[in-house]
Amino acid sequence: MPRSRINGNFIDKTFSIVANILLRIIPTTSGEKEAFTYYRDGVMLAQSEGNYAEALQNYYEAMRLEIDPYDRSYILYNIGLIHTSNGEHTKALEYYFRALERNPFLPQAFNNMAVICHYRGEQAIRQGDSEIAEAWFNQAAEYWKQAIALTPGNYIEAHNWLKITRRFD
Repeated sequence: MPRSRINGNFIDKTFSIVANILLRIIPTTSGEKEAFTYYRDGVMLAQSEGNYAEALQNYYEAMRLEIDPYDRSYILYNIGLIHTSNGEHTKALEYYFRALERNPFLPQAFNNMAVICHYRGEQAIRQGDSEIAEAWFNQAAEYWKQAIALTPGNYIEAHNWLKITRRFD
């Protein structure tokens, strides 16, 4: 049973009521409605409460039901967020890539990929491997450039890092 049918706080309940009204008004198939319900439950209820296992179950079910590539990109992105939160960076990168294949205009996916690459660069420095660190930092720079190109004015810290490290074109 989707989690939204259980209980939640006032904001969650209000969002659910508005979302249900919109689903009735907007012409959608029953499969699309069900996919949205699982997506909403993953984002609004389970993931926001830190219940990542339940959120993943909702996202996987939403992926099974959702056919629109754009909508699927956001589901994949959110799965990537959970893997990032769990420290599963390789899996997170995989899901961010899959999200970008369906929607190349997700600056937040590029940003999160850059953050992971930057983190791995810092790890390589701590391990004394400056060559590997430089490769990770260069990859982070490429992802941040893509995020910034999509949303100029955002990611100010990344922009500054690119300038300071002379990686900004």
